[in-house]
Amino acid sequence: MSIAPMCYDAQHFGFTPQTCILRLYISIQDYLFDMLLIVESVILKKMEKSPACRISQLDVREGTKKYWTFLKERFEQLFQRMESCLLKMVLNVPRNVLLQEDKVQAKCSYSKEKFETLQSEDKSLQAQYKAELFATQALLSELEEQKVVQAELGKMLTWFDGLDKICREHGNIDLLESFSFMVQTSKNLQGTMREIDEKQKKLKVDVTLKKAI
Repeated sequence: MSIAPMCYDAQHFGFTPQTCILRLYISIQDYLFDMLLIVESVILKKMEKSPACRISQLDVREGTKKYWTFLKERFEQLFQRMESCLLKMVLNVPRNVLLQEDKVQAKCSYSKEKFETLQSEDKSLQAQYKAELFATQALLSELEEQKVVQAELGKMLTWFDGLDKICREHGNIDLLESFSFMVQTSKNLQGTMREIDEKQKKLKVDVTLKKAI
């Protein structure tokens, strides 16, 4: 049996030529073997009708085996010729023939240089895609962080609204003015504390000088 790959021929026929040949080989061989068994059974029946026959059933079976060996050898020789003829003349697509579905390839042929250029462009596009993917992931992460900050700001605004309500209930009409007043008062207190610290330092210096005199 031939083992040479026939991919293009298989594309056209829908099956591999070698598989077709193998099935044909098995079918004919089985048919010959079945016919030989039928012939053997006919001989055995005729022997039963002839009591004077000196040939035993074992002799008939041995004769059947020898004949099968002879027949199989001749069959192998003939089938090799038939296989060669089928693969070359019947189950074969000539090398100068282009199938209908492959004709577009003849119109769009590519050189080695063009193929290498396409490969380079493909790598460049893949790198660009990865960069855009990383940028998208970074933007999504930043968006999630913004959502968290927005939620915290919402909480703070709610807290300020509540504080403003409390201030209004206690006579402070403008919360912003109250905060401004608190900030200014705090600055004034800090200035007063600095003046007191400076006076205390000066007093300590004067006391030290007087003790020294």
